[in-house]
Amino acid sequence: MTTVLTREPRETRVVEVAVTGSLKRGPLTRFAAKLGNGAVQVGLALVAVFWLMPVFGLLVVSLRSEQDNAGSGWWTVFTKPAELTLRNYDNLAGNETIWKSFLNTVFIAVPSTFLVVVIAALAAYALSWIDFPGRDWLTVVVVGLLVMPIQVALIPVAKLFGALGVFDTIGGVVLFHVAFGLPFAVFLLRNFFVGIPADLVEAARMDGATEWVVFRRVILPIAKPALASLTIFQFLWVWNDLLVALVFADQDSAPITVALRSQLRQFGANLDLLSTGAFLSMVVPLVVFLAFQRYFVQGVLAGSTK
Repeated sequence: MTTVLTREPRETRVVEVAVTGSLKRGPLTRFAAKLGNGAVQVGLALVAVFWLMPVFGLLVVSLRSEQDNAGSGWWTVFTKPAELTLRNYDNLAGNETIWKSFLNTVFIAVPSTFLVVVIAALAAYALSWIDFPGRDWLTVVVVGLLVMPIQVALIPVAKLFGALGVFDTIGGVVLFHVAFGLPFAVFLLRNFFVGIPADLVEAARMDGATEWVVFRRVILPIAKPALASLTIFQFLWVWNDLLVALVFADQDSAPITVALRSQLRQFGANLDLLSTGAFLSMVVPLVVFLAFQRYFVQGVLAGSTK
C-alpha cells in the first residue's frame, strides 16, 4: 500500500480558519474572555456606586437631625441606624415657601419642555423635508444661534420683558427657556430627521399623504428616541436652572433652586431643611431620566451609526 502526502493550499486554510476560528479557541482563551467581561462588569458597577454615592449621602443627611449632622458624618448611620427619622420631611411639609417654589418649578419646566419639543420637531421637519427658498440659510442661522451665550441676552431680554409686562412672572421665565432652548433642539432633531430614509417620505407623499400626515404618521414614530433625548436634556436644564430664575422670577414665581438659595442665605446652617429640599428637587429629574432611559439610549446609538 502506498501513502501519498498532500499539502493543503494556504488559501483553503485561511478560509477555513475564518469560518471556524471561533470553534478552535482553547480553554485559556475562553477563560480570558470571560475574565475580561467580568472585569468590565465589575468596573461599571464600581462607577455606578461612586456616581450614586453623593445621592445616597444626601438622602441619609435628609433623614438625620441637624444635631446628628453637625456632630458626625452621614456614614455613621451604618453603625447608628436609630438616627434616621422622617422629622425633616414633616417640617418640610409645613414650609410654604419650599412647596410653592416646587410647584413653580413644575409650572416652569413642563411648559418649557413641551413647547420646545413640539416647536423644534415642526421646525426640524420643515428644514429637513420641505423645500422652500432660504432653507439652507435659515439652517445656518439656527446653527449660529447655538453659540449665543445666555449671559449676553439677560439685560436686553429683561428690558423687553419689562416693556411687555411679563417680567417677574412664570410666563417670562418660560418664554426665555423656550427661546434659548429652540436652537439646540432644532439642530438635534434636524440631524436625526435627515437620516430617515427618503423612500419612506416619498412613498407616503405618493399615496396622497399631506405634510402633516407624513410628519405625524411617518416621522414622529421613527423619531421617538431623538424626541426622548431632547425631552431629557431640556427638562433637566430648565429644572436645575438658577441664573435665569434669579433674573426673571420674583419671590412669588421663583423655582425651588432660588428658594433653596434664599433659605441658605437666611438660615446659614439649616442643613436639615436644605438637604431635604435638595433631595426632593433631585428626585423628579431622576424619575424623568429613568422613565425615558430606554429611548435615550436608542437615540444615542442611532445618532452614532448615521
